[in-house]
Amino acid sequence: MLERGLYKSILLLLGMLLVPMAAVAAGKCERLVATGNPEYPPYLWRDPQNPQKLIGANADLLQHLAKELGVVVDIIYTGPWSRAQDEVRTGRVDLLAGAFLTLPRLEVMDYVHPAFYLTSSVVWVHRGAEFPYAGWEDLRERTGDTLVNNSFGQQFDAYAKSNLSLEGVSSLTQAFRKLLLGRTDYVLYERYPGQAMADSLGMQNDLLVLDPPISSEGLYLTLSHNSSCNDPWLRGMLAKKMTEAVASDLPQALLQRNLQRWADQQPVPAGVTKQ
Repeated sequence: MLERGLYKSILLLLGMLLVPMAAVAAGKCERLVATGNPEYPPYLWRDPQNPQKLIGANADLLQHLAKELGVVVDIIYTGPWSRAQDEVRTGRVDLLAGAFLTLPRLEVMDYVHPAFYLTSSVVWVHRGAEFPYAGWEDLRERTGDTLVNNSFGQQFDAYAKSNLSLEGVSSLTQAFRKLLLGRTDYVLYERYPGQAMADSLGMQNDLLVLDPPISSEGLYLTLSHNSSCNDPWLRGMLAKKMTEAVASDLPQALLQRNLQRWADQQPVPAGVTKQ
């Protein structure tokens, strides 16, 4: 009887020790906060019904991952793209819902592999003010715009720093307006988000894309080094669930859904009826 009682006591003690270990294994955060580029349709943009919230294909994919992990994620507007990156860098926000891979970001963020989209960045010009363009060299001796702290991949960023006159502005709206006023020669931005923003601003007939793209880069989810939620369990599970998602048709389905969602939210021109 003594041995049986001792055995039960040992089992009880082991059970008490395993409870906190299980809790640690399951991660220490039940709620995460994410942000991203608010001028990035169909990937991300501000919700017209709740401007402090970001919606889009990236947001939908992140919500899917969070549900799979059993955690809650709030995807919030924190300001322009440069400010969003600062919020994640400092750890005030946990996740960046979409970023290209660069060495400076690798110093402050963990990248969740694999990339969930491959996006092309292009040269935007004022229609009628085009210039001969076949590659990066043709941007030299001209003035361009992009967003503050924007990236087009490590290789192009290094080239641009040494060879191009590239200014930074806080929003794509500002960059496109400067372009149409003739204050810059070109704007660098991604094809789909640029087209979506041009359409919403009524500039689609005034802007033109020059091919080929300056770069095609993978879009990643990142986790701040300074996030209190950054632990091995979360990093591992995000990578596992992202791998499963990318192996399915989910990312492309979300992209198509949000292309239509963005289009449906745009004002209808006078005299036109939505079908």
